[in-house]
Amino acid sequence: MTSPVILFSGQGAQKIGMARDWIESSSIARDLAVKADTTLGYSLTDIMFDGPEETLTATSKCQPALYLHGLIGLALLKSRLPNFKPAAAAGLSLGEFTAHAAAGTFSFEDGLRLVSRRGTFMEEACNATDGAMAALIGGEEEKIRELAKVTGVDVANLNAPGQIVISGSSAGIDDAVAKAKDYGIRRAIKLNVAGAYHSSLMTSAQEQLAGELASTAIVSPQIPVIANFTAAPVSSSDEIRSTLTSQVTGSVRWIESIQYLISKGHSEFIEIGPGKVIAGLVGKIAPDAKVISIEDLPSLEAAIEQLS
Repeated sequence: MTSPVILFSGQGAQKIGMARDWIESSSIARDLAVKADTTLGYSLTDIMFDGPEETLTATSKCQPALYLHGLIGLALLKSRLPNFKPAAAAGLSLGEFTAHAAAGTFSFEDGLRLVSRRGTFMEEACNATDGAMAALIGGEEEKIRELAKVTGVDVANLNAPGQIVISGSSAGIDDAVAKAKDYGIRRAIKLNVAGAYHSSLMTSAQEQLAGELASTAIVSPQIPVIANFTAAPVSSSDEIRSTLTSQVTGSVRWIESIQYLISKGHSEFIEIGPGKVIAGLVGKIAPDAKVISIEDLPSLEAAIEQLS
């Protein structure tokens, strides 16, 4: 495999014990973990290792945890394969920040501060609003957009063909779930989430994040980074600030992002994050694409063998 694209996990992929075997066995991983704990002023790694579940699942904690996990995984991969240089990077929602850090858009510490504050702002927005989300399975995008309009909710994630997530007020989501069959949608499943991510109910978080991004040093990425909001690469600092801000209330256009990469001749991907969520989505979007998933020591070793 030559020059694959790296893809980073989004919120929901976190699990207790994440990165433990990396940190316990590698000084490179330990150094990044110490840097993270120092930057944040609390032990993120304790929460990653031992939870409790409700603490790790909290938006303010799982976002920095996934960011750290992704960048440790990449650092370990590069330490074993010194000539490894990804062709491009992308990430699902929160993972877009990890992708930018991987591409050198901002420093490890600045990116960690951004995702920590983003998580906190989103958590506060969840607590201040009565929001919910639902996954719609087996429906056409056009019909789902009609349903969203009728029920006053937003299209949050276009994850894979036949898998779209809507987000908005709890009443609106309940209404949409009840009406889904009328719009040709096979299944509508209300999600167990804290609030309405990627919807207008996140406006306060978006406005606060814009302020944080404005004061963060941002440079052009060293490899193309695909923005969720535009499903296209971003390069100027203004464009990066704009797309990362808009993403908080905007749709995650994951299907188009992967299709864009495929259209540019990329068919080999490395997913770094707990679980294989992204591999599953890419498999539905581009069945012929090859995805290597890295989440722990055994999968890292297997990936190195395939990439060597």
